[in-house]
Amino acid sequence: MTADSSGGSVRKEGEATKEKVERDELEIQEDTEAEGQDYFSENYSVELARMEACLDENPDFFQDYLIRKASRQMIDSWLVAHSLPPGHTHPLSPRSDDGSDTNLSTPMRCVFRSLSTGSKSTSSGGATPIRKISAHEFEKGGLTKPWVTTVDGTPTFLTQPSASELTGQIRKKSRTDLQSLDETELILELVKDICNDLDVRSLCHKILQNVGILTDADRCSLFLVAGDPGTNSQYLVSNLFDVSSNSTVEEISKNEIRIPWGSGIVGYVAKTGESCNVSDCYKDSRFNQDIDEMTGYRTKSMMCSPIKDSNGDVIGVSQVINKNNDGYFSKNDETLFEKYLQFCGIGLRNAQIYERSQLEVKRNQVLLDLAGVIFQEQSTLESMIHRILTHMLSFIQCERAMVLLVHDSSQSTFSRVFDLEQQDLDDDQIQGKSAHEGRFPVNVGITGYVAATGEIVNIKNAYEDSRFDVSVDSGEKFKHSTVLAMPIKYSGSPGKVIGVFQLINKFDSLPFTSNDENFVEAFAIFCGMGISNVKMYETAVVAMAKQQVTLEVLSYHAIAPLDEAVKLSRQKVPSAASLQLHSFQFDDFSLEDGDTLKASLRMLIDLDLINRFNIDYLTLCRWLCSVRRNYRSVTYHNWRHAHNVCQLMFAIITNTTWWKKLGEIECLSLVIACLCHDLDHRGTNNSFQIKASNSLATLYSTSTMEHHHFDQCLMLLNTHGNQILANVSKDEFKSVIQVLEDSILATDLAVYFRRRGDTFKLLQSNNLDWGNSQHRSLIRGLLMTACDLGAITKPWEIQKKIARLVSDEFFYQGDLEKKELNISPIPMMDRAYKDKLPAMQVDFIDQICLPVYNSLANTNDHLKPMLTGCQKNREHWSNLTNLVEENDDEKKKEKK
Repeated sequence: MTADSSGGSVRKEGEATKEKVERDELEIQEDTEAEGQDYFSENYSVELARMEACLDENPDFFQDYLIRKASRQMIDSWLVAHSLPPGHTHPLSPRSDDGSDTNLSTPMRCVFRSLSTGSKSTSSGGATPIRKISAHEFEKGGLTKPWVTTVDGTPTFLTQPSASELTGQIRKKSRTDLQSLDETELILELVKDICNDLDVRSLCHKILQNVGILTDADRCSLFLVAGDPGTNSQYLVSNLFDVSSNSTVEEISKNEIRIPWGSGIVGYVAKTGESCNVSDCYKDSRFNQDIDEMTGYRTKSMMCSPIKDSNGDVIGVSQVINKNNDGYFSKNDETLFEKYLQFCGIGLRNAQIYERSQLEVKRNQVLLDLAGVIFQEQSTLESMIHRILTHMLSFIQCERAMVLLVHDSSQSTFSRVFDLEQQDLDDDQIQGKSAHEGRFPVNVGITGYVAATGEIVNIKNAYEDSRFDVSVDSGEKFKHSTVLAMPIKYSGSPGKVIGVFQLINKFDSLPFTSNDENFVEAFAIFCGMGISNVKMYETAVVAMAKQQVTLEVLSYHAIAPLDEAVKLSRQKVPSAASLQLHSFQFDDFSLEDGDTLKASLRMLIDLDLINRFNIDYLTLCRWLCSVRRNYRSVTYHNWRHAHNVCQLMFAIITNTTWWKKLGEIECLSLVIACLCHDLDHRGTNNSFQIKASNSLATLYSTSTMEHHHFDQCLMLLNTHGNQILANVSKDEFKSVIQVLEDSILATDLAVYFRRRGDTFKLLQSNNLDWGNSQHRSLIRGLLMTACDLGAITKPWEIQKKIARLVSDEFFYQGDLEKKELNISPIPMMDRAYKDKLPAMQVDFIDQICLPVYNSLANTNDHLKPMLTGCQKNREHWSNLTNLVEENDDEKKKEKK
């Protein structure tokens, strides 16, 4: 089979394969559409289909149903289905050996479906993409490290050139040896010589030398086809001209010789694909005598033959000149010439493919280097665009480069225009500075068209294009000739143009090629990401500045005025006995707000914390006033609750003398933690923050409000005029903050439930070691919980008042959940269940409170009053529960 017939069969097979693929794709599309239409009829009953329609019409109910009753597996299935790219399905559960799903129900096994339509799931733009290639596939390639360091120490992705391992060996047989072989052996020998050479230049030189041997020609040349196939841009180019059998690659001139497509004998052969044997070139009208006049060499006879690839496309033309001994090229020479060139076409195509792959690797390395230049520093837009233009001018080699940023409100106008010229690269004064803005007139016709349409514009002669505005050249020495305009698009929205590249006048008056377009287009992708990142960074900087100003304003209003602190510092502080601060039955309802501040001062004074840590008294007074100011006017979790918690902690550590065990640092930390443990409480709990998906839930995923309370506490401690820890050592400050955070987070009941097993086990074992930091952490956590729940231990009259305050705050949250979140609150927070409050209180005491106070009472007898008070209150709530039940029974009897 000849090369031509082989190429034809390959094309037929390719066309058949293409038709089959198109048929298969059409069938798949039809099946998919039918499947989407018949999905419910096949998998669900008509009643269930109507139910889905009802859910579509009532999204609030559907969302509420999912939150309340959806299983973890259902949610996981939804997440997986929406993370797959279009057309992909993936089972969530593991499969059995026969390929069936082991866990999923039948509808889920079929294929993951869209929640809204029942059609095959497609991933949204925000879904995580599934990569279609893994790093393991590159193992067989033996890839080198992508990051190397050049001699001058500059990091770069560009690898150093190395000698190709695939280059063939230099021919070992002489011309005489080859001429002694018969025709078949000769061609085989010459094919061996070129089969392993993948360097195009070296391979072409070998082909020419072998052609010279085959045809006994004096000179040989090889022309390769360049330009885009099927267009008027094709031409022939040769770096190997007039090669003799004794010449080397190094000796051949590196200057390119270009021949227009169809010009001369060589151009004719390339265009027609037919061989040509000319006995007297000067009698052939196609022959171009200019080359002979230029070189001084007289061409007599010539034979040209096309080199074709496996598809029959011309990829080059081989030319032999002047048969030795003044002879002419015979028919036998033509036959040998064409046979050999058939093999050469395959080898040359492989070499070109290899060269292209090497160039692609080099191109990717260059783009990575350029991307590194863009992303190495993104503080300002001006400096980044200056780097972009500098490297673009250096890389593309044109006279002028411009970046025009599209105005946000108008797609066809520009907000800023940056420019750079080649001569600027040689100007030492511009190095390290920003690109110029608005130096040159903007050709709105071309750039505006690119910005509006997102299309690439490549103009070979600007004055012949109707979109070019000739007035931009008026009054200037600079003249537009060639123009390449490329859109810079936003990576997050591929259709949105955020800027335009404009390159003007390529060097040597050459046109911008498709290769230039590809490079600039690829580079523009990174530029789009870089410009978007810088804009977002600048927006973030402005937002941070605004936030800082806002914080300064809020801080000013959140911090107590100095005169308020001065007034408190001059007042007499009553004794702990007169304020009953050591009593477990302490009642704050009789105290004014100012009295609570004095009581807080008394606790710090009696624990000798002011003297021990050298706390400035005026600063302490201002800090206490600021803490009170930063509690909101909510029903229960306000300043008075914080003060009550602190008083109970004071009563515990003084009655038990545990202040000796804990030490001064932990005592100070516990007092601060109690006073600050609910700072900026909004009257809603952690669950509400998460359900509402507000900013606090975004900041803290666990112990949401407790983390916020701690952060507010730190803010106050670090605010000028409120720095009560200013005189402690660095190690003491670190210890105080660690204990402070641990204590405030311990007030989260979720943390209590997580730690109470270890805590109760430790206390029951009587192995409490006060020298063990872990043991002290567990005790501190239990004390914080006991103090936070301390209202349940107060005398009944006080307990009733506080219970009313707590329930009112809970009902406030329940109302918010109904009104703003459209969900049903839990019974404890639902006004509809307010009659069930006594029963819920009994359950709360049994499940949470009694275990805490039982454990503490068993540890120290001085803490038994808290247990006793809790038990008495349980009796009262239990009696109320029975009374409510009796009333309910009577009402039922009356209805009957």
